[in-house]
Amino acid sequence: MRKAAFLLALLLGATAAEAQLPFLRKRDAQPQQPVLQGIDALRAEFAAQSGGTMVYFGSESTLLGPPARTALALQAAWLRRHPEVVVRIEGYGDSLDTRDHALAVGARRAEDVRSYLVLLGVPAVQVSTTSWGKERPGLGRAVTVLVR
Repeated sequence: MRKAAFLLALLLGATAAEAQLPFLRKRDAQPQQPVLQGIDALRAEFAAQSGGTMVYFGSESTLLGPPARTALALQAAWLRRHPEVVVRIEGYGDSLDTRDHALAVGARRAEDVRSYLVLLGVPAVQVSTTSWGKERPGLGRAVTVLVR
């Protein structure tokens, strides 16, 4: 019994010393990876588990093709698991359109994505939309789903 108590005290003392003196730790121990906090962690998890945040359309199209539907199904599944998260869908127009036409196309694309997510069971209050038209070049024919 005394031997067990002595070993327990020795073990607890070594653990306390190791906590106070980090240089006593094993050299082969891996440093801990930084943990993402808050919204950044949610954004990273959303992108990793849903295949990204972009949904692409054909030129001058607002139709959701099979790749877009697959991506949105993954996004919808993630959003249903996280009802506390609100997302904003940003629609973009084609770069060759006039400003007004590009805004209208971007709005239709964003609303089509929103409607599809709602059809897949995401609560409508969890999703908002906006259109950037040509204001953000290089993202034409796309919709971005942003966790916020």
